[in-house]
Amino acid sequence: MKLRITRLDPTLELPAYGTDGAAGFDLAAAVALEVPPHEIRLVPTGLVIEVPPGHFLAIVARSSTPLKRGLMVANGVGVIDADYCGPADEIKVQVLNITDQPVAIARGDRLAQGLVLAAPRIEWDESAAATGASRGGFGSTGR
Repeated sequence: MKLRITRLDPTLELPAYGTDGAAGFDLAAAVALEVPPHEIRLVPTGLVIEVPPGHFLAIVARSSTPLKRGLMVANGVGVIDADYCGPADEIKVQVLNITDQPVAIARGDRLAQGLVLAAPRIEWDESAAATGASRGGFGSTGR
């Protein structure tokens, strides 16, 4: 799959896969900034990514970021829609500092990863009653 990408700063690196088997490509900070303890900041990537119709860009944590940096992707998973691709639609990573100290982010620090996933359009087929068997709620499979 080929995606159109615009670097808002031509000196930035393009996103890359860490290994041949990696599912997601790394997203890095375009600027240096500091995240105060227990606060959220938007980290610019300097990129506009055009996702094809019927797909979305998921922004998820790199496995090492919380452990090594004390940062989490604040909204769990960022969802970038296919129509978020205008000249001012820069991809930003929302990070939460989970530590008691400020966390410095340097330009080029890899903070998250992106995955392009299918997003099928759903049509609802409403029913008067659910037909499946009830399972018992949250945690019911670990009885």
